[in-house]
Amino acid sequence: MNTKIFVNLPVKSLNQSVEFFTSLGFQFNSQFTDETSTCMIVSEDIFVMLLTHEKFKTFTPKEICDSTKSTEVLLCLSSESRENVDDMVRKAIAAGGITYKEPQDHGFMYGHGFQDLDGHIWEIIYMEPTAIN
Repeated sequence: MNTKIFVNLPVKSLNQSVEFFTSLGFQFNSQFTDETSTCMIVSEDIFVMLLTHEKFKTFTPKEICDSTKSTEVLLCLSSESRENVDDMVRKAIAAGGITYKEPQDHGFMYGHGFQDLDGHIWEIIYMEPTAIN
């Protein structure tokens, strides 16, 4: 069995976050969804659990980071093309997200990103297949 990753992110409004990520093309697993959390499917082995602050607090004794002021994590997803990178960022901005820096073109790798409604940073990158060993 492949190792799967479940990234847990606190969100202020679960409904608004689901709307935001749905507009970016993500789907959700209803089996792991209730009024306090949902499981966003990124790929066959990658999932993001969006949790209300109340639910998230049950998993940690630490204070929840205000991700609009501090960076707790950088989430980076690969993309199939440069165009798909730009398309994802455009969709995120149209859905209420914001960009935090200009696109980065390193020749073999192209990336851009956005902050979601809660300020979490999502980087989207395309890497030339010949650059990956």
